[in-house]
Amino acid sequence: MTVRVGVTGATGRMGREVIAAVDDHADCEVVFAVSRSPDGETVDGVEIESADDIDSLLVEREPTAVIDFTGPESAVEYAAACAAADVAFVTGTTGFDDNQLEALEDASEEVAVLHAPNFARGVQALLNVVGEAVQNLPGYDVELVETHHNAKRDAPSGTANRLLTEIEANGEFTERTHGREGEQPRDAGEIGVHALRAGNVTGEHEVLLAGNHEELRLTHRAEDRGVFAAGAVDAAAWIAGQKAGWYDFADVIAE
Repeated sequence: MTVRVGVTGATGRMGREVIAAVDDHADCEVVFAVSRSPDGETVDGVEIESADDIDSLLVEREPTAVIDFTGPESAVEYAAACAAADVAFVTGTTGFDDNQLEALEDASEEVAVLHAPNFARGVQALLNVVGEAVQNLPGYDVELVETHHNAKRDAPSGTANRLLTEIEANGEFTERTHGREGEQPRDAGEIGVHALRAGNVTGEHEVLLAGNHEELRLTHRAEDRGVFAAGAVDAAAWIAGQKAGWYDFADVIAE
């Protein structure tokens, strides 16, 4: 079965990568691609249409799933439109506040919604092992450093926050310390969190565990945005036919 994909934010960095990734996937095709400012542009031969027409495009083009890498406000609007049209929604957008996450969860009551801060399979592997590392090294200091390009809006990154959640679930931690300045001796139970923004770095996350005169570093580097797009397209193919509900990229990897 051919998976019919709608793409939002199609003229952005990730939107372009998603269109290319769909083209590389034998079982997928782009049935529409939208942008807030289409300006008659095409991406890899796909005509970019106005995001204002999303409601009618969902009905007329009958996508299997929509892939979204935009911003929190836009993603929530697209998710609601997909819920109304009975179309699955896959988003890698990060930076949602609590109300926006609640709106996404509301959409998942009507259709399948898959939200992941990172669609790299290597990051999923990192998430799988970081908790075990924390359990095996009780009492060790933990620091997390993430680096992204200078245009990334949210900090810490969505992936960093997901890693922090996994770390906290597997150890005795009481607070997150974001950066340090002046006299700040380390407190027991804190996790140091550092967000770097520079150049055109695609994405790097490192978890440092140190104690007992040793250190363990767990690092993931994404060398090309295409890895995120390919994972999102895999998620769109997987979510076809899934019942309404909230899903994670781990569900895709598990099968």
